[in-house]
Amino acid sequence: MAKLSKDERRQKIIEIIEDNPFITDIELCELFSVSIQTIRLDRNQLQIPEVRKRVSLVAKDSYDEIRSIEAHDIIGDVFKVEPNHQAESRMTIKAQHVFERNQISRGHVIFAQANSLCVALIHKDSVLTHESKVTFHKPVYLNESVHAIAKVNRVTPKYFEISVNSYVKDKHVFSGEFKMYYISEDE
Repeated sequence: MAKLSKDERRQKIIEIIEDNPFITDIELCELFSVSIQTIRLDRNQLQIPEVRKRVSLVAKDSYDEIRSIEAHDIIGDVFKVEPNHQAESRMTIKAQHVFERNQISRGHVIFAQANSLCVALIHKDSVLTHESKVTFHKPVYLNESVHAIAKVNRVTPKYFEISVNSYVKDKHVFSGEFKMYYISEDE
């Protein structure tokens, strides 16, 4: 992006965050070729909260649709739920999620985001993972934001079969097929 004046950059930041409230400060500083401190100052002056707060504001309504798991047990921030059909979550990889040596996310963190999204998606009282088949396509690094999308493929009297695909920007980093067992008190 061409060098912008402070006012032009701030206007663009408003537009970008309105379009994608999950964009991180690091992604913004890369986009505008400015320091992270500059982005934080811009957000502060514009009274735009940090990404974590923006995600929680967007996700707040989604958690009302979740029946099978408590919000604090979900890995990542669910921001879209169509019960028994599809759901989406986002998670930023932090220092505790990566191997210190190479700053690559531990696989179980990416898996946990996908697995808990499958549980959250199913509108039943109790949901457990019966089986899964997963593939890690590319490594995910510290501070990257992982966008997971879960879609129900098939429902039987005991199971939901769900596909999950996870992305960092436009890179496909993870895919999984999950078979989720469910029970419900109203059945």
